[in-house]
Amino acid sequence: MFILSEDSQRTQGRDAQSSNIMAGKAVAEAVRTTLGPRGMDKMLVDSGGEVVITNDGATILNEMDIEHPAAQMLVEVADSQEEEVGDGTTTAAVIAGNLLAEAEDLIEQDVHATTIVEGYHEAAEIALEAIAEQVSQDAVDDDVLKQVAESSMTGKGTGGLTAESLAETVVEAIRHVEDDEGVHRDNVTVHTQIGASSNATELVPGIVIDEEAAHDAMPKEVEDASIAVLDVELGVRTGDIDAEYAIDSIDQLNQAIDAEESEVRGYAETLAESGADVVFTTDDVDERISSFLAKEGVLVFDNVGSSDARQIVSATGANRVGALEDLEESDFGAADRVRSQNYGDDDLAFVEGGAAAEAVTVFVRGGTEHVVDELERAIGDALDVVSTALDSGEVVPGAGATEIAVADKIRSAAAGIEGRKQLAVTSFADALDVVPRTLATNTGQDPIDTLVDLRAAHEGGERAGLITDGETVTIDDPFEYGVVDPADVKREAIQSATEAATMIVRIDDVIAAE
Repeated sequence: MFILSEDSQRTQGRDAQSSNIMAGKAVAEAVRTTLGPRGMDKMLVDSGGEVVITNDGATILNEMDIEHPAAQMLVEVADSQEEEVGDGTTTAAVIAGNLLAEAEDLIEQDVHATTIVEGYHEAAEIALEAIAEQVSQDAVDDDVLKQVAESSMTGKGTGGLTAESLAETVVEAIRHVEDDEGVHRDNVTVHTQIGASSNATELVPGIVIDEEAAHDAMPKEVEDASIAVLDVELGVRTGDIDAEYAIDSIDQLNQAIDAEESEVRGYAETLAESGADVVFTTDDVDERISSFLAKEGVLVFDNVGSSDARQIVSATGANRVGALEDLEESDFGAADRVRSQNYGDDDLAFVEGGAAAEAVTVFVRGGTEHVVDELERAIGDALDVVSTALDSGEVVPGAGATEIAVADKIRSAAAGIEGRKQLAVTSFADALDVVPRTLATNTGQDPIDTLVDLRAAHEGGERAGLITDGETVTIDDPFEYGVVDPADVKREAIQSATEAATMIVRIDDVIAAE
């Protein structure tokens, strides 16, 4: 009896487990060399010739054309890590890959997949307890937040800027959007612009959008601006059906022209008399209206994207109006300054200060598209981890020190676990060693010797991480060097890696339709 289609392929038992584990390990290996301050970059070229150069784990995995379903699960690990805490994507993927490698060894020793899954979940609970023990008792102040941001960006492409100088900008941006309710991370945006050194990167107290003024004669800058946001076409009204009008004389033509001019002037005068200094509309503006408004000193931006209009409304406190006759002064938003600025072929609108200052923009500059793209990724990750650290108030040592401490606690706890599950718990601890071993490899150190030294220092009561200071690599306390990570980044990495690895290990039958 044939149950499956003849075109279906089925892989069962050890073969299925081996195939899935191999795919997961391959994905982890693809990003492993990017980990740490000395991590390498990857160049990704798509079928259209588009090039991406980065060492951001989530970006690498998303840009890769991965088809294997088990491998895709590790991509989802990175995506989950990026969405929840903004950083640690490479760490999560590498840990997941090593959990799979350890599971493969256990399966070859005839340890059942269910036992491995139970052991891994128990070990993950111990790991979370160990992370809590590593949390710094010092307050998470601006200095610590700068260290968090700098640790996140170290080793990433930051152009001519140092991670230290960018960290100050990142912390200032996050502090700007903090209130009694917490950090409003969504109020911080990153806007990139090619054409200058990365040293020109700045924090704009407001928003930046890709829009140009409707008329060249309009003011380039308006102080203390009253802002109207419209969904209105400012021009001669047209019918919804095709129609022809017969004009029999010059007088009738003049009357039609005068009526049109009167309508256009009416729109212009209504806007000019409304008190709005700056107008953003999502529709077209007739050139005659924009010319009239330019003479009145009103700055107008037309064909504004709907998402930009929403951003302006949110930032300035304006009400979005759908009919010009409904526009009232109470609908206006406010900003200290609105300016239109040209950057080569691009025109940008800056809405700064006042109500708009509730949102901030990191305005990133760079000489090439690759530079600004990598800067945008690095700053975005730093903003996320600083926000996470500030919300939770918990940071732990980086540089592999937390993983060394967590693995040691798991090994100690494994001695009290009966049966074969003990093997899975111990293997979980061994899998965590991949982080310090990879850091050692990427800094040119011997991974085995480094791991032995790190364990010895930890067992001796020291906080031991692999510190890269210029060309020097030493084993020392990461807190002394400002190498710190949010505790939530470590927690999320272990939880998401465990979930992915256990899901893959439990699969013993793969049915694929062709």
